[in-house]
Amino acid sequence: MPAGAAAGMLAVLQVVSGHQDDAVPVAPSGWTLAGSAAGTNGTFGAALGPRRLSYFVRELAGTISAPTVSIPVGGTGSVIAGRIMTLARTAGTGWRWATTFGEDTTSGTAFSAVMADALSWAVGDMVIAGYGLPLSTASATAETVTATGVTYGTVTERADDAITPGNDCKLITATCAVTAGAVTAAATVAATLASATYGIAGVLRVREASAAITASEQSVFPPRNLVSVTGLAADDIVTATVYRQTADGRTEVRAAEDVDVSTTGVLLRVDGEQPFGIALTYLAELTDLYGTVWTIIGTTLTNVVAADVISDAVRGIGAAVRIESPLEWKRSRDSTTFNVGGRIVTVGKPRSTKSGTLTVRTETDADGDDLNEVLDNLTEGVFLLRKQQSLSRLDGYFALGDDSESPNWYDSYRWFALDVQADEAWPAVLEAAGYTLQDIADNYTSLSDLSAAFTPGTLLSIALFDFGEA
Repeated sequence: MPAGAAAGMLAVLQVVSGHQDDAVPVAPSGWTLAGSAAGTNGTFGAALGPRRLSYFVRELAGTISAPTVSIPVGGTGSVIAGRIMTLARTAGTGWRWATTFGEDTTSGTAFSAVMADALSWAVGDMVIAGYGLPLSTASATAETVTATGVTYGTVTERADDAITPGNDCKLITATCAVTAGAVTAAATVAATLASATYGIAGVLRVREASAAITASEQSVFPPRNLVSVTGLAADDIVTATVYRQTADGRTEVRAAEDVDVSTTGVLLRVDGEQPFGIALTYLAELTDLYGTVWTIIGTTLTNVVAADVISDAVRGIGAAVRIESPLEWKRSRDSTTFNVGGRIVTVGKPRSTKSGTLTVRTETDADGDDLNEVLDNLTEGVFLLRKQQSLSRLDGYFALGDDSESPNWYDSYRWFALDVQADEAWPAVLEAAGYTLQDIADNYTSLSDLSAAFTPGTLLSIALFDFGEA
């Protein structure tokens, strides 16, 4: 490992190899294969035929020892060599990378390979150009990286290693950075060689990630969390999925599965179905335009309430209740019993989900009115029940049948008996309600007032604002 390698850096392992079966090197433990490609020219032999170029990456969490990378044992003339470099971030939230490869099949000293795939380029991108040649004497000078519409800074040679064991290879590494241009284009990697040969070349484009996920509890009852994923455009993200993670596993946030963000760069979702009283973390899986999936993780938060809650997250309303005990669930099963030669045989279908009468109590007139408002127009006839301290055996979605209300005449207590059947959640396409234009109207008299309150700012600033505290 290079001196000074530290947590947060990105380690890049460039490997050049040759093998009779053209084997892809085995990824070292803890490292990720960013890309690999082999030449196609000739037959593998001494100073001849294809060599393979591979890039492995690893974000460092601390000091690590040098990795071991290998190809299969056997064959004549097998060869492998590697170099490690480390990159430090000056900004951003992490790392993004993409690879592409090309080949020069014409033997000569003017090496030039057009990369097979176009990459998106932005100012500040780091370019690691690698060369894998079959001839150990083909030292390189004047390495260049070019692409239409992109300006690359000074190219610096980092390695020019002659590997002589086995059938020979040449490992060359050069780096530069993008200084101008924001386009998608295929790069060309070139160099002047000391000896005539051909070979494979590749580009590993490294970018400081900008995507981030944050979650904040909005000032409403019942609690709901606003989850925002930002910085997606700069990371070439095309789809995003947001999850809620607890000790019991991960659950997709409503209307946040495989969302097309290719033209927005921002994803906002309200989570009104999270459990109460336990720690939860929001994370997002982001797919870029190259098909690579990146995971980003937000901070941990816990929603605390003073009562049990019945809510309709799609409408964004709910009521504070107290669940009365005991609870008695019934499960039915369609079955038929036969007497077969004196043996009783029962044939039936799987038993149903649970059903029963759920009795809850409201303790104030406002809570009772809130519950009636929730039950009056349930989205698809379903409500969400959550305990004050989440209980997986009770929390869930229920379809409402009949209900009865029994108010006291001497205080504000009311008892509600709800005939319910355990059900599925609302369809994922129904987005949970958050703050609306009405909330803006309730807080600001005119557009000039709104403009003054959010200057400087953008529409995203308004979307992230907590109107419950305005």
